[in-house]
Amino acid sequence: MADYPKEDLLQLVKRFGAYLSTKISKILNTQDLRSVWAIAGFAVAVIFTWRVLRTPSAPRRRQPKRQAPGSSSSGVATHPDANAFPSEVDYSRAHTVIDEFFQPVKPTLGQIVRQRLSDGRKVTCRLLGVILEESTPEELQQNQATVRSSVLEVLLEITKFCDLYLMETVLDDESEKKIVMALENAGIFTSGGLVKEKVLFCSTDIGRTSFVRQLEPDWHIDSSLEISTQLARFIKNQLHISTAKTERIASNVIISSSLEQFFSC
Repeated sequence: MADYPKEDLLQLVKRFGAYLSTKISKILNTQDLRSVWAIAGFAVAVIFTWRVLRTPSAPRRRQPKRQAPGSSSSGVATHPDANAFPSEVDYSRAHTVIDEFFQPVKPTLGQIVRQRLSDGRKVTCRLLGVILEESTPEELQQNQATVRSSVLEVLLEITKFCDLYLMETVLDDESEKKIVMALENAGIFTSGGLVKEKVLFCSTDIGRTSFVRQLEPDWHIDSSLEISTQLARFIKNQLHISTAKTERIASNVIISSSLEQFFSC
């Protein structure tokens, strides 16, 4: 098998150099978890591409010589050069190898939770309007507490690596029992790392504010605009849950329509 012509090989290397440069630029301009995996993939892709370029396509089998009717015995049918440089085939094969290694890697929910919380280790969170379907203490008095199914998976991921405290302002002891039972039925105490002693209750919003300040969490999550505003000076990071359009409270307070929306991809 003949070697590739030097000029064609040089042109092939130049084209792939430009192609890989484009891939690298996209990686460096992407600030997310996929960048790390993409850079690792790039290193492997270079090795595989080099191997592809070193291995040309197998030459086509020579066809038996045929003599045209009436031609002399020395006449030979023409056919393409079996050792011609298969540049288009090699481009396609190497492009495929590179693209496979640069496919985006979808992060897991646990990775997203850690990233969005900036690896914060302590989190305090209100129950009404965030974890529970009910949004006011009065509504809780009239109905059974219900854990929102859409938030359960996120909540369990938070408990895996965060010291989580849930808290609420309630009007009576019966409301406390309803909340604890709802959390227990949802499996939060068995599937996650939360214990009942970390579900705190108070009779006023001032008491809930005091709880948060005493615990000094890395993140506090609340649906009360007043409490989020008051705590903005004392808590490093806050997530304010509001379905209504709300103006930015402070630079360290993020606003989201729901807890699960904040952690959605």
